[in-house]
Amino acid sequence: MSDEAMDERTTAMADDETTPALTHVRADGAVHMVDVSHKTATVRTARAGAVVTTTADTVALIASGGLPKGEALATARIAGILAAKQTPQLIPLCHPLPLSAVEVSFALDEQGTVSIETFVKTTVPTGVEMEALTAASVAALTVFDMIKAVDPAATIDGIRVLEKRGGKSDRS
Repeated sequence: MSDEAMDERTTAMADDETTPALTHVRADGAVHMVDVSHKTATVRTARAGAVVTTTADTVALIASGGLPKGEALATARIAGILAAKQTPQLIPLCHPLPLSAVEVSFALDEQGTVSIETFVKTTVPTGVEMEALTAASVAALTVFDMIKAVDPAATIDGIRVLEKRGGKSDRS
């Protein structure tokens, strides 16, 4: 099927003028990876975040490096970076992207939260918000894994896109 025919089938799926077409579903209901070859390659970035809620004592253990499993933040940073690079293996319809940068940072709140923020950058014709979200999610899961022995009631919340730049849907 030609690119034009595929685009027509995808666009025709919209119910009305105000409902955007589902670009990952063809008219016959089959899912597919969206063809982005017609899009312009630009610098694209995304920031995502997550929050691990725990106790003040656990945050103090994280800060001091005193957790039984070891250094939580360094481990979670590496896990987040690796996760961003593995996004298309984890999320079936994501494009494999050459990533120019992946950053994972943490802010500890003495009241008992670990805020995680990720930043991902590329220069391709599609966005990197899924990579940023995957990095934030896996970093949060890693923090949770590192602290669960001392706080089995810890939670992960607020996984979200904070900012998306580049392409036509540039937003923050």
